[in-house]
Amino acid sequence: MAGALLGALLLLQLLGGAEAKNEELHLYHHLFDNYDPGSRPVKEPEDTVTITLKVTLTNLISLNEKEETLTTSVWIGIDWQDYRLNYSKDDFGGVETLRVPSELVWLPEIVLENNIDGQFGVAYDANVLIYEGGYVSWLPPAIYRSTCAVEVTYFPFDWQNCSLVFRSQTYNAEEVDFVFAVDDDGETISKIDIDTEAYTENGEWAIDFCPGLIRRPNGASAGDPGVVDIIYTLIIRRKPLFYVINIIVPCVLISGLVLLAYFLPAQAGGQKCTVSINVLLAQTVFLFLIAQKIPETSLSVPMLGRYLIFVMVVATIIVMNCVIVLNVSLRTPTTHAMSPRLRHVLLEQLPSLLGSSAPPEAPRAAPPPRRASSVGLLLRAEELILKKPRSELVFEGQRHRHGAWTAALCQSLGAAAPEIRCCVEAVNFVAESTRSQEASSEEVSDWVRMGKALDHLCFWAALVLFGVGSSVIFLGGYFNQVPELPYPPCM
Repeated sequence: MAGALLGALLLLQLLGGAEAKNEELHLYHHLFDNYDPGSRPVKEPEDTVTITLKVTLTNLISLNEKEETLTTSVWIGIDWQDYRLNYSKDDFGGVETLRVPSELVWLPEIVLENNIDGQFGVAYDANVLIYEGGYVSWLPPAIYRSTCAVEVTYFPFDWQNCSLVFRSQTYNAEEVDFVFAVDDDGETISKIDIDTEAYTENGEWAIDFCPGLIRRPNGASAGDPGVVDIIYTLIIRRKPLFYVINIIVPCVLISGLVLLAYFLPAQAGGQKCTVSINVLLAQTVFLFLIAQKIPETSLSVPMLGRYLIFVMVVATIIVMNCVIVLNVSLRTPTTHAMSPRLRHVLLEQLPSLLGSSAPPEAPRAAPPPRRASSVGLLLRAEELILKKPRSELVFEGQRHRHGAWTAALCQSLGAAAPEIRCCVEAVNFVAESTRSQEASSEEVSDWVRMGKALDHLCFWAALVLFGVGSSVIFLGGYFNQVPELPYPPCM
């Protein structure tokens, strides 16, 4: 008994489902037996079809700066009224919604005008929903690749202004008119709608504003001839953290290494040039990486490119400075003469101004005291220097010193006086050469000190130039903010 009752209930459910299905089929035949999807849903040719449009952004996929292409994933909500699809649910078993393929219904043929890949339509032809009273709704998804002129002046602290331009490819302003959709509170949705729950945030770009605008020909009403454009503007701001960590910080640190060349000795010109040229090559690599990222345009130079060019110029100047300092440090008295004015400026005034004055000279050792016999010999030499030759003067001193037996020996050496005279002249020559070498060495040391003074001066000049130039360039990017616009924020 219970099994029979259960079978009866299942039969009733099946009959009810079949009846509901037959009602939808009945409604379908009622609406589309004599329906022409190629004609506009108007009663008179001069009538205008009002299209309600709503664009929902689900993902800002990417902005390719090199190709100047914006890729977005959106849902296009299109609603209109078709009097030929009007019905009452009471006449068709309470059917409120009928789903039919989009190719069976008249469509306004809305396309993205500024696409770049030739895909004007949507990604998937979803079914069209037909409601009671002839209200038609279509919500197809689309992935658009649109053009976007990229401004790279403040890259990577930049913001871009991209647009999505929609229009009806077939009908003009006399045939179709566009209006923005209205939300549940009765407010017009005149911007790109972003569902925070379904939206996937982009890791590189943040959306600040996304206003919409309906542009009619010549600013006239919808009945004038022409084409109506629906323009959605995306004002997006770059998130610079990736570029700060991976490009800017390494570039600044490597560029700062060029200042270490001044801490090498003034005579180490080869090592200084090697350090500077290595930094210059590293900066060239960074410049090559940036050139692969930004578009090939001559309208503007990116901020990071300007910074790299600036530090490359500074590195080149430092290389030239190292060569000049090396030339000054290796000068000798035989090739150059140091003027007193140059000595006063670079060896006295400049070190005192830079706080790097020359070390104090070591006190000279006092000469050893002479013996009394030597003093007496010198006094007697002063008396006889104009009367006797040097050899006789020496022999006379020896006679007074050692007595008569030594005098005979000295007289016997008188014959060897010419040879002894030559030895004395040789000793005098050696003494003069030593004094000349000491003077020359002191002047060479002055040239080295002059090179060090120039090194210190150029170090402070390069440090100030590097710091001020870097600050001015990067502060320009810091102050490049999105202006305050009279639009509500997107999110």
